[in-house]
Amino acid sequence: MLIKTEKGRQELRPGHRSLGQRERAILLLVDGTQTEEVIADLFLGEGQTLIDQLLRSGHLSRAEEKAPNRPAAVEALPKPPTTGAAHGDPFVGTRSLATARMFLFDLSERLFAPRDKQLAQRFRDELREARDAAAMLAVGRAMIAKVEQFAGSERADGISERLAKLLPSDVVLEPI
Repeated sequence: MLIKTEKGRQELRPGHRSLGQRERAILLLVDGTQTEEVIADLFLGEGQTLIDQLLRSGHLSRAEEKAPNRPAAVEALPKPPTTGAAHGDPFVGTRSLATARMFLFDLSERLFAPRDKQLAQRFRDELREARDAAAMLAVGRAMIAKVEQFAGSERADGISERLAKLLPSDVVLEPI
């Protein structure tokens, strides 16, 4: 079983971003309820490689669980990294409102917090208060409108497309 280290918990706090979205997603998934194998399978063959990187960097550690009749030294050996054919940062997890919400929180931190801390905090507060899909998507549309204002329509369209891919197929992100 994987556990977050203090360094891993620090990474998930606002204003402490040093990892990419996939690595942060793994940190969020490590909650003591999922096995390492289940988490590794979520990233199209790259999950174990990402987990191994987080273990080496000190963001994660393996809980000391000794299998019966197996020496602890065997348990401590790292698994060999898997190779993935995908390149870049494609999303390969499940489509859900929780995933979309996480994406919007991350967007607030990465795009708005460095430029306008009050705006970023407003978006985070609105996301926390959003109790249903419609309310969350209203915040998402407002964020995308600000992205368009700050960075142009091409960047806003890219973010909108990404958000649409994260949403469950029965939830539609209407254009701004």
